[in-house]
Amino acid sequence: MNITMSDVILLGHATFGILAILSALWVFVEVLNAREENASRIRTGVAVVPISLCAACALGGYWYLHFYPAEKAIILQGPWTFAHNLFMETKEHLFFITLILALYLPIAAAEKLYANASARTMVLCVTLMIVITGMAIEGAGAIIDHGPKVALLQAHVKGAPVKGNRPE
Repeated sequence: MNITMSDVILLGHATFGILAILSALWVFVEVLNAREENASRIRTGVAVVPISLCAACALGGYWYLHFYPAEKAIILQGPWTFAHNLFMETKEHLFFITLILALYLPIAAAEKLYANASARTMVLCVTLMIVITGMAIEGAGAIIDHGPKVALLQAHVKGAPVKGNRPE
């Protein structure tokens, strides 16, 4: 088995993204039942969301700059050009919204949520939007990751060489 640095970075990117989504979902459920007793769990979850998402963005940005150009070249030669043209282009812009929401979450949750209904509603809305946009980004990432595989499989079946080998 040959696991490359590109694989480790990409898996770390996805893992931190999922951790941020699950943490936002955890905060959502805790805030639905906000009481003084679960305030510390809410604060913990609220802290994990932006930290995880920043880690996912840092790893994803590094991978995008150093490893994606070769993947993009392969994708654009294959039948799934939409993996880059639609999904990567959308992901490049959508992640900013999710990142801004995650960075705003600690501000929105600074109030005593168990005593402030409007702050509680705001946190519920922000966490739900993080979960929805995060899942869309994760789904787009899966399609993007599949693009080079489809292109390489098609080239192998046809016996055609593919330019832009994947970096090791």
